[in-house]
Amino acid sequence: MGIVVLTMKASVIEMFLVLLATGIHSNKDVTKKIKRPKFTVPQINCDVKAGKIINPEFVVKCPAGCQDPKYHVYGTDIYASYSSVCGAAIHSGVLDNSGGKILVRKVAGQSGYKGSYSNGVQSLSLPRWRESFIVSEGKPQKGVTYPSALTYSSSKSPAAKTDEATKAYQKPPVPETTAQPVTLTQVTGATATGAAHASLPKPSPSAGSTSSSLRPQPVGLRSGELDLWATSTYTSGQNSPRADPGEMDLWKPGSVLLDAGFVPKEELSTQALEPLSQGDPNCKIDLAFVIDGSSSIGKRRFRIQKQFLADVAQALDIGPAGPLMGIVQYGDNPSAQFNLRTHMNSRDLRTAIEKITQRGGLSNAGRAISFVTKNFFSKANGNRGSAPNVAVVIVDGWPTDKVEEASRFARESGINIFFITIEGATENEKQYVVEPNFSHKAVCRTNGFYSLNVQSWFSLHKTVQALVKRVCDTDRLACSKTCLNSADIGFVIDGSSSVGTGNFRTVLQFVANLSKEFEISDIDTRIGAVQYTYEQRLEFGFDDYNTKSDILNAIKRVGYWSGGTSTGAAINYALEQLFKKSKPNKRKLMILITDGRSYDDVRIPAMVAHHKGVITYAIGVAWAAQDELEVIATHPAKDHSFFVDEFDNLYKFVPKVIQNICTEFNSQPRN
Repeated sequence: MGIVVLTMKASVIEMFLVLLATGIHSNKDVTKKIKRPKFTVPQINCDVKAGKIINPEFVVKCPAGCQDPKYHVYGTDIYASYSSVCGAAIHSGVLDNSGGKILVRKVAGQSGYKGSYSNGVQSLSLPRWRESFIVSEGKPQKGVTYPSALTYSSSKSPAAKTDEATKAYQKPPVPETTAQPVTLTQVTGATATGAAHASLPKPSPSAGSTSSSLRPQPVGLRSGELDLWATSTYTSGQNSPRADPGEMDLWKPGSVLLDAGFVPKEELSTQALEPLSQGDPNCKIDLAFVIDGSSSIGKRRFRIQKQFLADVAQALDIGPAGPLMGIVQYGDNPSAQFNLRTHMNSRDLRTAIEKITQRGGLSNAGRAISFVTKNFFSKANGNRGSAPNVAVVIVDGWPTDKVEEASRFARESGINIFFITIEGATENEKQYVVEPNFSHKAVCRTNGFYSLNVQSWFSLHKTVQALVKRVCDTDRLACSKTCLNSADIGFVIDGSSSVGTGNFRTVLQFVANLSKEFEISDIDTRIGAVQYTYEQRLEFGFDDYNTKSDILNAIKRVGYWSGGTSTGAAINYALEQLFKKSKPNKRKLMILITDGRSYDDVRIPAMVAHHKGVITYAIGVAWAAQDELEVIATHPAKDHSFFVDEFDNLYKFVPKVIQNICTEFNSQPRN
């Protein structure tokens, strides 16, 4: 019996040893088969910006050819995340134009980025930015795992996002919750045309935290903003999330459904009965708000900006008989959110403002001002002509492009530019500003009336009343186009022998009296003068004198020439030497003064002048030929030609000439 047991024990031990050996052998085979996956370096294109990649640290491979200037880089050593990753790598010296691997690490945003030229790449300066990155050689650090595939920020189209948000309304109720349908009607503006109905589940008090899954999400909000929306609504209830106190004044409970374009059906009849204001007649202006939608402003400041716009819209009392307001948003490029005629009352305008989404990009305010001048104030966009044009430009920090030339063109086009600068550059940050004193160069006048400097975004609401008071003070809107500040006026003066020295001085006094009536500066009315006999002489051009006193002194210094009378040749000379240098947005006025019939033909030169848009006034004295004056004058001749029997009576026609100039101006579209 004992021998049998021993034999069985020996068999068990033998089997155990066999199994153990087999397992070890099997594990060795598995070990041989399982290999650590090889790290694959993701490749990117030259135009990929660091801000589009969500990963905080990563290794990538850049292609060849990223030294091209079209791949913008901002900063030196530390780069704004708006920069091309590969372009920054070349600028820093980590790569050359042949490409290669680099290690990228995200760091905090800087208060400013200074441009420089390095390794064949010119980087640009930039104001503060939300995020930065640094570049080093593409050698992975030990113990650090780098992604083989990069995670990019969402690039879904607005239509796709809207569709996703709409689906949230169709979400079925969570099990074990009781739901009661609430009928909502979608409306556009203040009308209920084409209303659509949807039922929303109403969670019972016992649903607890599951109620959060039933919240409708407002249409049009981007994915990054949904969490902000969630923290600022449905604040009542035991399990409702609490809003950040700093956000409460911007997003109040109960406003979200209206933001999304929905109002309870029972409220429609009440809204329809509310009388709509025709607007404040004491503030009849056409107003463009040019708002900063750049990435550096951030979402919270952008919401503060929208709240400011809504407050201004309410304070202005928008209406067809009062102020009209449109909005242009700028980042890299400007875009009109809506024009002057889109919303004709403050209520609709405030609703539209809430729906504006941030564009992102740089802060190209100069490009936005050019856009407003060329495109916004047109008849098709609601410009009334009879109302002053006003543009209020809001800038966070400072622009990333130059505003001086764009603003000059705007002023000359009759646009009153106001600038609101918020959290401007500190002494240490001024080195990053692209154009020093940009606000001073941009505004309509540098008298302080057109500039508002706000120390903090959280103080912006305090400027609402001050701004409204200024833009409505139409008597002080000095850049509005009028008949007296928007022309290039060329005097063509007969200096022939028949005039004589004494009468010539009388003619010059007439020219001075007319000039006195105009507002003269480099951006307002400009004056030039040509004297002619058989020959022609440029006495002074449009760019020579910029003040009224300088113009009057220049007129006094004109010397009498004496000679024959070649009026046709003088008109051609004035077109070439004066009006060829006129600004495209100026009205061109030629005022010709002669005392006799021309020795040459005036018909063809006069036709050329009319064809080029030069409005010609012909003033004849003594022996001037009436038929010739009518040929020279712009049609209708009765409004543009005058005859005076004696030189001493010239002064009597100053009011009549000015009146006709202004009557004609007021009958034409302004911009």
